[in-house]
Amino acid sequence: MRVAILGLGVIGTTYAYAFQKAGHETFHILRDGKKEIPSTISVHLLDGRYENKGEEKDGIYNVLPAKENDEFDFIFVSVASGNLGSALDTIRKRNIKGTIVLFCNFWNKRIEVEQIIGDFNYVIAFPTAGGHMESDWILNCVLFDHIMLEAEEKTNIENYSDLITLFNSADIKQEIPFDMLEWIWIHMAINAGVTSTAGRNGGIDNPNKLAKDLMNDAKALKQAVKSIRETLKVVEARGVNLNLYKNELLPYKIPAGIAGIAMKKLFSSNELTSRIMTLHNDVNDILYGCKCVYDEGKKQGLELPIFYKNIERIIA
Repeated sequence: MRVAILGLGVIGTTYAYAFQKAGHETFHILRDGKKEIPSTISVHLLDGRYENKGEEKDGIYNVLPAKENDEFDFIFVSVASGNLGSALDTIRKRNIKGTIVLFCNFWNKRIEVEQIIGDFNYVIAFPTAGGHMESDWILNCVLFDHIMLEAEEKTNIENYSDLITLFNSADIKQEIPFDMLEWIWIHMAINAGVTSTAGRNGGIDNPNKLAKDLMNDAKALKQAVKSIRETLKVVEARGVNLNLYKNELLPYKIPAGIAGIAMKKLFSSNELTSRIMTLHNDVNDILYGCKCVYDEGKKQGLELPIFYKNIERIIA
C-alpha cells in the first residue's frame, strides 16, 4: 500500500518505519518552511510486537517526500492537540488525497472533530508508541504490539478492511473500545493524574527524571492512583459511562496502596512500559492534556483536591 505521514514526527515515523519494513511505500507530507530533510533516519527501536519484554533493534528508515496532487491509501496525522486544523490545511493545499487516520489526543466532542475534519474521510485511532527524535536524525522509540482503533460502524470510510490489512502486515494488532473519543478522554485523564503527581513539587521541565522518580516511588504512585480517581470523575461528568471501560480502569479500582506497589513492580519488570514513560519529553503536549482536564473539572464544579493542588503548583 501507499502510506503518507504528515511531517517527520516521532509517532508517524515510528509507524512508517514498521510499515516500510513490512513492504509498503511510505512518504512524508512536509509543511511550508520545513528545513532540509534527511534521506535516511537511524532508528533504535524497543520492539514489543514479538516479545513481552521487547527486543532492542537498530535499523535505517528511508525518507521520501510526498508530491503535490499525490494519492495514498492512508494518511497518518499525529500532531499536537489544537494543531489539527492547520495540519489538514497543509494536506488540502497540496491537493493530496487519502483516508485520514487520526493519531491525536482530542478533548473535543465528535461534532467538533468533524467540523475540523471537513470533507476528509477519516478514522480515529490511537498509537501505542513513543519516543523522541535526536537533533542528528536519530529516532529512539518504543512500539507496542497493538493500537486502539475505532469500530468500523462508527466510521465513514470504505477501505476499513485495508487499514486492518495494513496493521496486520506489520504485526500490529487492533483493540476496539466502545467509543474512541471517550477512550481518549479517559486516556488523557489518566495521564493528567500521573503527570500532576510527577510534578507535584512544581514544574515539569525535566519529564524524563520526573517519570523515573515516580516509577520508583510506591508512595507517589499511590498518590497518582488517587489523583487518577479524581480525574476520571471529570470524564464521567462529560456523560461517559465508565462501566463500559472496566478493563482499562480495573487497576485504579483496587486499594491505592496496593495499586501503587503493583505499579512499581510493573515498571521495574516491564521495560516497554517504563521506557515509553521516559521517552515522551514534549512539555507543551503533556501540559495540554492536564490543562484540558483541569479546566473541565473547574467548569463542572467538581471537587478534586489532590489533582487541583498538584496542577496549580505546576502552573504556578
